[in-house]
Amino acid sequence: MPSYEQLSELLDPASTVLLTVECQQGVVGPDSALPELARAARSSGALANVARLVAAAHESGIQVIHAVAERRPDGRGASRNARLFRAAERLPVQQLTGTTAVRVAPPIEVAEADFVVRRLHGLSPLQGTDVDALLRNLGCRTLIVTGVSANVAIPNAVFDAVNRGYTAVVPTDAIAGVPSDYTPAMIRNTLALVATLATTDEVLGCLKRPRRAGRG
Repeated sequence: MPSYEQLSELLDPASTVLLTVECQQGVVGPDSALPELARAARSSGALANVARLVAAAHESGIQVIHAVAERRPDGRGASRNARLFRAAERLPVQQLTGTTAVRVAPPIEVAEADFVVRRLHGLSPLQGTDVDALLRNLGCRTLIVTGVSANVAIPNAVFDAVNRGYTAVVPTDAIAGVPSDYTPAMIRNTLALVATLATTDEVLGCLKRPRRAGRG
């Protein structure tokens, strides 16, 4: 884990963005298409920690981007080149555009200044979406990655962020995956090699410091 000084330097509000990944009702809500993942996100405290981080980002003036995965009702443009996509088409709850399933789930609050970026294909919140362009236009250098799942979308987001020149910070208790013992193993053996790891409380300690001048 980095020292407070090192983490604080990385989390400069003028160049930091907080990304929530697939924290939507149809994924982590009570009527999730993936109930095991939803239980893991809630019982581990990960979803509550994402909400705490989002609230602190709002208070400190750090930009928040919510990355949501969805499908058109007719399925046009959706990816079908992996087992995961084909299985998702058969789930009883569909992440359809305009439905409750693709709304950001409580207790996370979406502020007017937040961006909600929706993707219709692929596995990554960054690849092929507006997120990268928004980050560059916002002057982002450090991306805080939170949400689900530790199995697929979170490592995708971290790898894509690093490949694009951003420093990825992962609050390890603000991500979740299945089974329960997979997430810490993935963090230890994979994310630790490419991202700066911290706890939610450590990140909050940096975000709640005196606010600096915002972006232009």
